[in-house]
Amino acid sequence: MTAYDLFLAPFADYGFMRRALIACLCLGLGSGPIGVFLMLRRMSLMGDAMSHAVLPGAAIGYLVAGSLSLTAMGLGGLIAGLSVALLSGAVSRMTVLQEDASFASFYLASLALGVLIVSLRGSNIDLLHVLFGTILAIDAPALYLIGAVTSLTLVILALIYRPLVAECFDPGFLRAVGGRGPVYHVLFLLLVVLNLVASFQALGTLMAVGLMMLPAAVAQLWSRSLSVMMAISAASAAASGYLGLIASYHLELASGPTIIMTAAILYGLSILFAPSGLAWRFFPRPHLKG
Repeated sequence: MTAYDLFLAPFADYGFMRRALIACLCLGLGSGPIGVFLMLRRMSLMGDAMSHAVLPGAAIGYLVAGSLSLTAMGLGGLIAGLSVALLSGAVSRMTVLQEDASFASFYLASLALGVLIVSLRGSNIDLLHVLFGTILAIDAPALYLIGAVTSLTLVILALIYRPLVAECFDPGFLRAVGGRGPVYHVLFLLLVVLNLVASFQALGTLMAVGLMMLPAAVAQLWSRSLSVMMAISAASAAASGYLGLIASYHLELASGPTIIMTAAILYGLSILFAPSGLAWRFFPRPHLKG
């Protein structure tokens, strides 16, 4: 088998592979930087909770449309995700519960409700499509949605980059100068939900957060510069999509889980060989002598 047959032929020969690759590249560009900010704000598990919170809205969209309609399920998922995010914040402010506990409670209820709703009228295959995605079935409307979400994410991140960074590292300073931190927090949550809605069509609600958090963890192991971390995260997410599709094609594996496992392998290698990884701890570099 030549290098062409191994790395390029699947995309040259099959349109569904090309569409899946474009979707992965777009998701990596948008979700990678979002994952870095989630990690810096110590909201990694919150991203996972919000990916499950999308499920009941997507399920209601599925019931209304009577099929796996991207428009109906995407709109339902967006409304459900934002509702859970806002309700969790409101509960944490009005009760003694912390925000992570509120998110955990709402996401468990959302996951169970979403599965029940799909089970009312759908088959087990429909439920599997919603939970684990169908990246090889990505069509033109889905690509347009993913591309639009990625473009909007990059534009909004560029506009709110400085106050968002300030809120991550010193929210007290932002409040002192009247920086309207809550506004940027809500905008950031909106970007998280939008990217999860874009990802769930490809990777399903259970793994949509995978291309956010695993590449972000890889980036944090390789760099301490925020701009470099965002670039590494986007690049590693895109590389995971490409390598995962190649592996799933040749090994005849499910594409979505293979992409996430590829990202997990990159994360494992980074734990070992990154500048702050374990290899340098067990085999330290010699110090220069004067």
